[in-house]
Amino acid sequence: MTISIDGDAALPWHGQPYSIKRFGTSIDNCASEPVQTPGCIQTHGALLVVQPDDLLILQASENTEQVLGHPASALAGASLATVLGDDGANRVRSFLECNSTDCNPIYLFSHPARDADMLLDVSVHTIDGVAIVEFEETERAGKEAPDYLSRLKASVARLQQAASLQDLGDIAAAEVRALTGLDRVMVYQFHEDGHGEVVAESRRADLSPWLGLHYPAEDIPEPAREVFRQVWIRPLQQVGVPIAEMVPLAHPTTGKALTMTYCALRAPSAIYTEYLQNMGVTAGLTMSIRRGDKLWGLIAGHHYSGPARFPYGLRAACELLAQIVSLQHQSAEERGQLAYRLKLDEIQQQLITLAARQGDLAAMCDSTPNLLDAMDAGGVALFHCDRWWRIGETPSEPQLDALKGWLQTRPELMTPFRPVVASHCLGRDYAGGAGIGDVASGLLAISLSQRHSNLVIWFRPEMRGTIKWAGDPDEKPMVTGPHGARLTPRRSFEIFTASVQGQSSPWKAVEIDSAIRFRITLMELIVSRAEQLAELNADLAQSNEELDAFAYIASHDLKEPLRGIFKYVHQLGETGTLTDPSSRARLDGLKRLTLRMDSLLDSLLHFSRVGRVMLHFDDVSIDEVVAEALEMVDARRTEKASEVLIPRSLPNALCDRVRIREVFVNLLSNAFKYNDKPSAHIEIGYLAPHELARRAHWPQDTGTGPVYFVRDNGIGIRPRHFDQLFKMFKRLHGRDAFGGGTGAGLAIVKKLVERHGGQVWLDSEPDQGSTFYFSLPAGTATSHAPDT
Repeated sequence: MTISIDGDAALPWHGQPYSIKRFGTSIDNCASEPVQTPGCIQTHGALLVVQPDDLLILQASENTEQVLGHPASALAGASLATVLGDDGANRVRSFLECNSTDCNPIYLFSHPARDADMLLDVSVHTIDGVAIVEFEETERAGKEAPDYLSRLKASVARLQQAASLQDLGDIAAAEVRALTGLDRVMVYQFHEDGHGEVVAESRRADLSPWLGLHYPAEDIPEPAREVFRQVWIRPLQQVGVPIAEMVPLAHPTTGKALTMTYCALRAPSAIYTEYLQNMGVTAGLTMSIRRGDKLWGLIAGHHYSGPARFPYGLRAACELLAQIVSLQHQSAEERGQLAYRLKLDEIQQQLITLAARQGDLAAMCDSTPNLLDAMDAGGVALFHCDRWWRIGETPSEPQLDALKGWLQTRPELMTPFRPVVASHCLGRDYAGGAGIGDVASGLLAISLSQRHSNLVIWFRPEMRGTIKWAGDPDEKPMVTGPHGARLTPRRSFEIFTASVQGQSSPWKAVEIDSAIRFRITLMELIVSRAEQLAELNADLAQSNEELDAFAYIASHDLKEPLRGIFKYVHQLGETGTLTDPSSRARLDGLKRLTLRMDSLLDSLLHFSRVGRVMLHFDDVSIDEVVAEALEMVDARRTEKASEVLIPRSLPNALCDRVRIREVFVNLLSNAFKYNDKPSAHIEIGYLAPHELARRAHWPQDTGTGPVYFVRDNGIGIRPRHFDQLFKMFKRLHGRDAFGGGTGAGLAIVKKLVERHGGQVWLDSEPDQGSTFYFSLPAGTATSHAPDT
């Protein structure tokens, strides 16, 4: 619709005042039309411009002969008394001398019209050093005027009962329609990007609903909005009728165009007239809704069944109603937001209670209500414990990972008191936003930790996909005017969908504040849980220390009497007093039991020392460690044919050399020991991070470093035994099978690896062999205190 005009030189009225009547057909966009100086008026009244000091007429509308009985040409330079008589002129003079009339039209009195059955309402205001006197046709003479004051009092009472902004809009639309008798009255809200939305409506039953429809910003351009920032009401008694030009068009002395911003008779914009005609509107009344000095929206009334009268008394009542709506607006919005806030707070409190009871933030995703119910959104994602939980429509996990990386760079997320990022146009703010606009054109994210490792992100879809349509959106009725095809409501919707591509509905302040309160409460829960865990860890550390000390003392002290028992049994056997075979067998059994008990106590003593010894970390060659371990198990290697394969050099690790060597010694000993094949085949290797793939029985997180392994072709292990395998003194075979043993080796391996901050696990199949894996995370420490 909008065609740019390159400078004033392109305008046909360049160098002279503008007139809609003469130059309106040259206008092809609203933004270029001088709507405050149209040079013309509506013809249901007449307008005079006079000098305030002597009331000499400077300009007159060209229809004064039809309305006032005096040709415009005859009024130039005449006194206002020519029209109003001496008494009327004196009343105007006295009023101008005693009242503040600048930009403030005020009704003075009613004056007889040429038609004896009609009256003319006379109103006056001053602007730019001149006085403007307007004459408007009003109620017939002798007819009692409606009691607008009583109606207005009832309307105000209903407005004061509004529980929310929506209620206020609904009541305002209904009351204005009841006052004016118009066919349709809408409350029209301007959004931040300038486009408008019908948020309330009262209409004739046979008219199509427009509630919820959106319109592009071009429908009401900035020049028109500027007028509504200055005036409260704009009447248009009949659309499309002839208009009257001012004579002369400019001030006879200064040559300036007449500013008609505050004139009730001001003629409508040429394009606005055409736009209304395209919608079938025959009359209209528009009022401002303001929040302080900002234009929040409009109360727009349309009539479809002929002209409509808006006498001064009715306009005054409607103007006062608009002012009351504006005053009530913020409080009504706060009441509505309070209800919404209480609803969000109630849901969030239920979620926090659930998370506290279960000790896991992820519980908020599987409950009823859940995190998605805690915000008006299409989807939500929680990043916690290094994984995503998703509800509703969200980006994929790879897209979420990329989005998380971007969020962690946002300065808003770094602020200590309001770490929140809110966007309703993510494609504009985030380079990857264009690819996820269908589900995530809007985003509201909060951080739940100082390092931003825990996040909650709510998503809103693109607004274009949620627009409400009146009828078939593919139907595009158009009306051709003097400037070509013009907008109709349906065409406006089409333009709007293009203008909001990639945008969601904006986040309300109450939603952002609610998210921040939710974060604070969750952070308190996390801190509380951390304190509880710290206390539990302290208790556990003390218990572990006492347990290690007990194991050390018990195993050390028990070995003394055990050595005595073994000594006496040995002496008893040497004396030769026990000659019968059964007695000798029992004595030999007692010797074996004391030896086994001694072995168990040695294992227990060693296990307790593993938890107590100081670890010394260094950059260690694992190849050298493996070579030393193979040398230490050389005796087992020679028991049968064997082959040890190391396909590639093993990467170094930051670890305690002696303890990791012990890990390899235990794993290699078991690989040789638990092997029933004619030849033992052992492989020692590693998997780089990029070679890792999640498998059954593997831990969730294998770290960021290499994973070492020892693989054999031995007897294998059934999966049901995997969890039991690393427990102390746990053997899966008979006491003396496969050379016997205490079952402490793998328990010691697990404790040593975990003390390094790693994990140990296995893959195995019966009769096929086993592979034991362990990880050693990267780090920079040089020593590590014993477990406490």
